[in-house]
Order: sequence, then structure tokens, then C-alpha cells
Amino acid sequence: MSVINKPTIIAITGASASGKSLFAQTIYDELLPELGKNGISIIKEDAYYCDQTHLSMDERVNNNYDHPDAFEHTLLCNHLKSLTNKSPVEVPIYCYKTHTRLKETIYLNPTPIILVEGILLFSNQELRDCFDIKIYMDTPLDICLIRRIKRDIIERSRSIECITEQYLSTVRPMYHQHIEPSKSFADIVITRGGKNRMAIEVIKAKIRQLTA
Repeated sequence: MSVINKPTIIAITGASASGKSLFAQTIYDELLPELGKNGISIIKEDAYYCDQTHLSMDERVNNNYDHPDAFEHTLLCNHLKSLTNKSPVEVPIYCYKTHTRLKETIYLNPTPIILVEGILLFSNQELRDCFDIKIYMDTPLDICLIRRIKRDIIERSRSIECITEQYLSTVRPMYHQHIEPSKSFADIVITRGGKNRMAIEVIKAKIRQLTA
């Protein structure tokens, strides 16, 4: 693999449970044997939820996690700039059960290809300017809701009542206010979610071209 002067940062965004995490992880997993850990990395926007150790559990539970202010986008932007300049970063680790960051971090070295996935990546202009390729996962909201219910019950130990209340009060309104309008910034719009094999192969082919 030839030396790349500047990492290529690929952003993958869309509604909660739209398939963006699966899409990003599939590309990462399938290219990892070819590129190696020094060739490709993945960053989750969720890791940059604001630290909330100063808040009570009730306050954390009732926060709006689908608004841009819920994220420390400035830190994410600074980390992407550092990686672009070939400097390693300490990526936060967010705990969904305690609704705040852990004390530990993940040491991440710069790689030629950096995948970034999250719901509000296009909501901040400075952050958008960090991305070389911007992908939007265009999945119908009813499908997203079904996936979100399954995920939150199994992976995050949440009740159906809690999931429904959060969806109606913040998830859906914030989607219409912040996420769906950001589709206009995308270079590529992908339908059929994270299992769209043709879209996966197209992005993999582009990455291979960039790293050849």
C-alpha cells in the first residue's frame, strides 16, 4: 500500500437505527484483512456524547440525546484534525446504561481511511468540513423505529415504554429538525439500510482505489 499524505475521512450518517452503524462496521470488517489495523479505523459519534458525571441519573435520563448540543462536536472535530495531521488521539468511551463517559479512553492512531458514523455528523459546518466523503442512510422512519426497539431492549436493557416515550418526545422531532434536512449535504444517499450490498461494494471499491 502506497503512502497517503492525508487520511480520507468518510462520514456515514442518518436516522437512529437507519443502518449506518452496520454499514460502517461491514465495510471496516471486510476491508480489515486487506488494509490491516494501520490501514482503516472507525469512530462512533456516540463516543462524543457530552460527559454528564456532574448530573443526577434522573437528569441524564431526561436529556435530549438527539440534539446537536448533546454532543461535544468540537472535540470530535479537533480529533479528526489531529488524525489528519497524523497525530494520535484519545477517543472517549460512552456508557449507555449510565448515560455518561467512562474514565477510560481508546488510543487511536491515524490511518489512511477513517470511517465516522453517527446521527448528527452533518449538523455542524466545521465538522462537515472535516469529511472527504459524506454518506446519508435514507431509511423509512417506521423501519428505524422497529430496529430501535429491538436494539434498545436487547443491547441497552430499556423498556418498551421508555423507548416509545423517548422516540415521540425527542427522536422523531429531532430527526425532522436536524437529521433529515442534513441529507442535502450528502455526496451519496443510500437506501435499503446497512445491508445494501451494492452500496457496500461501491464504497469498498472507492476505498481500494484511494489506498492503491
